[in-house]
Amino acid sequence: MKKRALFAGALAIPAAAGIWGAVIEPHLFAVRRHTLPILPAGAQTITMLHVSDLHLAPWQKHRASWVKALTRLDPDIVVNTGDNLSADIVDVVLDVFDGLLDVPGVFVLGSNDFFSPKAKNPATYLRSPSEVKHRTQPDLDVKALIRGFEGSHITAGDTPTDDTLTSDTHSKIRGWHFLDNAEASLTIRGTRIDFCGLGDSHIDRDRIQPSDGQGRGPEAFDYPRFDPAAGVKVGVTHAPYSRTLEAFTSAGADLIMTGHTHGGQIRVPFWGAPVTNCDLDRTRARGLFPYRKSLVEISAGLGFSPFSPVRFACRPEVSLLTLVPSV
Repeated sequence: MKKRALFAGALAIPAAAGIWGAVIEPHLFAVRRHTLPILPAGAQTITMLHVSDLHLAPWQKHRASWVKALTRLDPDIVVNTGDNLSADIVDVVLDVFDGLLDVPGVFVLGSNDFFSPKAKNPATYLRSPSEVKHRTQPDLDVKALIRGFEGSHITAGDTPTDDTLTSDTHSKIRGWHFLDNAEASLTIRGTRIDFCGLGDSHIDRDRIQPSDGQGRGPEAFDYPRFDPAAGVKVGVTHAPYSRTLEAFTSAGADLIMTGHTHGGQIRVPFWGAPVTNCDLDRTRARGLFPYRKSLVEISAGLGFSPFSPVRFACRPEVSLLTLVPSV
């Protein structure tokens, strides 16, 4: 009898964990809050909402409605670090973000804004970062996504290349600035914030340009770059590969914002994430940490691939950053 009870218990624990990770935790949305002392002395407090890895599919109504209600947080700036789509439902995603598009913001793209997810063995993530093999032409309407987020237009027939996916750095009445390998400057509550973006390094769309000289620090790269006169310098990219973090921190970024990792997606209690799906150490799969002279903030994101629809010990999240003076 005792053996049967032990056997039943041994089966019940993983079954309960599976139900929790597949049915319950993916709906336990959270707002992760950080206070960052990076503003100039005397500056007014600024709140920054970081949204990442929505991975929205048509049937995910609860996730869509929760994100749509984020306007209640009343942020001063929105930063979207990509992977918004799990299907070609750009109109739905734009409707989800409609209220937040009235807030000044910036965005970059992730691989799943270009390419729809494909079925694969989830265990391969444990061996090495995922790959988008033999796919060069987007099967998602990335141009419409950019057009909707920017509130501007790309000429019909344009192919979404690094030359045509550019950012208008002038102020907008509505919409966000597109930062794939581009720059933008926003003045919020009297503080000038310079944003510099890189395309998704997970699919080699980052265009880091080392300097021809032998410069160090900010002189080591022609791009990314920041104006030293800016009050705050923020690097934005989808995936936190070490080469992008190195480029941003060398350029003088105060803050680097990324997503992509899903926080590990399935975390081991008291141990953490088994992987980051990039070359970053697993202990840095989410949250805020120093990286050389910069701070890095990685969002665990909101979603997952429809082919691995589980989150365990890793609640779906957005980040609300409160920027305050450093003195």
